[in-house]
Amino acid sequence: MLYTATQTAQLPSEGFRYLRVVLNDHVLTINLNRPEKKNALNPPMLAELAFALAFAHHSADVWLVVLAAAGDTFCAGMDLKSLSLGDAEIATVPEPSGPVRLGELMAGLHKPCIARVQGAVYAGGFLLVGGSTYVVAADSAMFSLPEVKRGLFPFQVLAVLLDIMPARTALDLCLRARVLSATEAQSIGLVTNVVPADELDYTVTSLANELKQFSPTAMQAGLGTYQQLKRLPSEEQQAFLYEQFVQLQQTPDAKEGMAAFLEKRKPKWGGGLMNNE
Repeated sequence: MLYTATQTAQLPSEGFRYLRVVLNDHVLTINLNRPEKKNALNPPMLAELAFALAFAHHSADVWLVVLAAAGDTFCAGMDLKSLSLGDAEIATVPEPSGPVRLGELMAGLHKPCIARVQGAVYAGGFLLVGGSTYVVAADSAMFSLPEVKRGLFPFQVLAVLLDIMPARTALDLCLRARVLSATEAQSIGLVTNVVPADELDYTVTSLANELKQFSPTAMQAGLGTYQQLKRLPSEEQQAFLYEQFVQLQQTPDAKEGMAAFLEKRKPKWGGGLMNNE
């Protein structure tokens, strides 16, 4: 994370410029709110996203995240003009401690993330979608990586795609700049649910409510361990996983879950954070 727990103890009192962020009943909803630019990501917006995701990561009150967007486009990727010319806007958040790389931010969230995709996703927008745990897309949504048309290549997106689909499929998306329908995106694993546009909110809310029935500590531990596992040689993985299980057993949520099971009652989760950076 590019911001510490101390820095993100509270959301900005005056809000963000390019995001609308609401915390309600353990669900942090982050709305991309630059519709006039098709939610293209400029440096101030990237810093705000980094801050909001760090807040979600560090806050024990946040159990899961919903990523949504205003307007008819979910995200058009990076704002290339802004990235090349720089940006003189007054920041709404402190300067991040390093470059904002969305793939790393999403991987470091360690909490379930639901992308609510109401419209088209282009280029760097794939980092948000590909890095989410669930992607609920309207049946009218489209997905495309047009970088090669501009003499560029979606290097960071490729790394994210290789985590969720075969290499040839990921490379084909990058090389041919095809436009995929929501159904086609679901068939290759990029999207998890395709629904009519008027059922987006119901589906996202239902999924969020289902996830809230389970231990937030356990889910955080599982997602964090998954990211760490990818960096370990195969001969070290089982010992690492055993140690993670032993640590998780000592948490209040694990003790509450076992007690509730034995007493045949619904558990009362307290949340909390696992130290599995």
